[in-house]
Amino acid sequence: MRFRRVAGQGNSFSRYITMTNLRAYLACIFIVCAWSGWITISRHGVQTALQPADITLIRYGTALICVLPLIVRHRWSRFKPHQYLVMGLGIGFPYTMMSFYGLRVLKAAHAGVLVNGMLPVMGAVAAWFILRQRVSVLRYWAIGIIFLANFVMAGGDTFSLDHSLGILLLLAAAVCYTTHMIGVKFWKFEWRDVLVAVPVVNTLIFLPLWFVFPTALFQADLGEILVQAGYQGIIVNIVALMFSTYAIARLGTITVSIFMSFVPVTTALLAWLLLGEELNSWELCGIVGCSIGLFLYAWGQTWENRKRILQ
Repeated sequence: MRFRRVAGQGNSFSRYITMTNLRAYLACIFIVCAWSGWITISRHGVQTALQPADITLIRYGTALICVLPLIVRHRWSRFKPHQYLVMGLGIGFPYTMMSFYGLRVLKAAHAGVLVNGMLPVMGAVAAWFILRQRVSVLRYWAIGIIFLANFVMAGGDTFSLDHSLGILLLLAAAVCYTTHMIGVKFWKFEWRDVLVAVPVVNTLIFLPLWFVFPTALFQADLGEILVQAGYQGIIVNIVALMFSTYAIARLGTITVSIFMSFVPVTTALLAWLLLGEELNSWELCGIVGCSIGLFLYAWGQTWENRKRILQ
């Protein structure tokens, strides 16, 4: 579909596109901050008495309680059961359990690299084959720069044999999250659908499994439980998930995954400030590379939007 510049129409359409994108970009910025905090909080959580299964149950149990009024009123017939499962489990307990166990092995910044740094590549490949979503050559170059910068940021010691299990778990978590993003876009889930489906699907399936995994929930400090409940269950699994669905619907999976790939940068800074994990020269180079890649991607997208409006 082509748009012609008619007197008065071009500017109004341009302003509409700009305002719509601005809200979506602001949502992406919030997601980056929330997910960076999530990795840092999760890294802290698995170093306490709480087990990965405990944090997972706290996350989805808290979210379930908070969205109960929406669950009762939700029209469940909108989607098929397998669609709810794919979308819900993609950002559900398989993702969190693999992330938490991976965080026991690797630093928070390195976990951010492996989970979020892989999203632009996985998202671009999945969007190409499943959604038929294309971007310009410049933006593919930007994806490549961000991908390489993330691995520079990880440093050579991250990929040692001692870390192999953690690496595999975190890469599998990245695949799960990519599946969720593609499902949201492909089946056109709205934020209300995601908000109720994710906690329902995961609580129903994971609650029986929780009894199988190691647990120390009743021995853990109440303050630690409340911190995980507030951040995991409310900030991440309600607010950030709502913003993520909004951004995916308006900007597409590739653009959102590009923003998510900036999570390692903010995670490294948070881990340095809150956990005392030092920043080395590799991580600083990676931060610069990610910033350059994100700038190129944003510039390429702006150029494409202007070209589309003028056609």
